[in-house]
Amino acid sequence: MTKTMRTPLGALLLAAATVGAWWAWLGWETGYLVDPETGAISGPYSGWQVAGCVLTLALLAAVGGWWLSPWLVAPVMTVAFTVTWAAHAASTDASGLWAVGAVLVLVGTAVGTTVVSLAARLVRRRTARPAT
Repeated sequence: MTKTMRTPLGALLLAAATVGAWWAWLGWETGYLVDPETGAISGPYSGWQVAGCVLTLALLAAVGGWWLSPWLVAPVMTVAFTVTWAAHAASTDASGLWAVGAVLVLVGTAVGTTVVSLAARLVRRRTARPAT
C-alpha cells in the first residue's frame, strides 16, 4: 500500500478507533451516583473508566505515531474524541458547563496525543537506525 493511500485510510481508522474507545469506556455511562449516607454526588464516570480510556487512547496514539505522522495523529484523535465527548455531554447537560469540559478535553487530548505519538515516532526512528 502506498503512503498516499495509507495516510487517509490510517486517519479514518484512527478516528473510528478513537470514537470506539470513548464508546467502550465512557459512552454507556448515563448518570451520577449519590451516596445515601453522606449525600455526596460522584460521576458520571468512575476512575477506572477514565483510566481505561486514557490508556486505550495512549495505545492508539503510540500505534498511530509509529505508523503515521504524529502531526496527523494528534489532530485526528483530538477532534474525534472531543467532538464525540462534547456531543454526548451537550445532550445530557442543562447547565452549559459541558463547554468548559469540552475545552479541557480538547487541550488534554491534544497534549497527550502529541506527546505520545511523537515519542512513538522517536522510538521508531532510533530502532530503525543500523548499529554502528
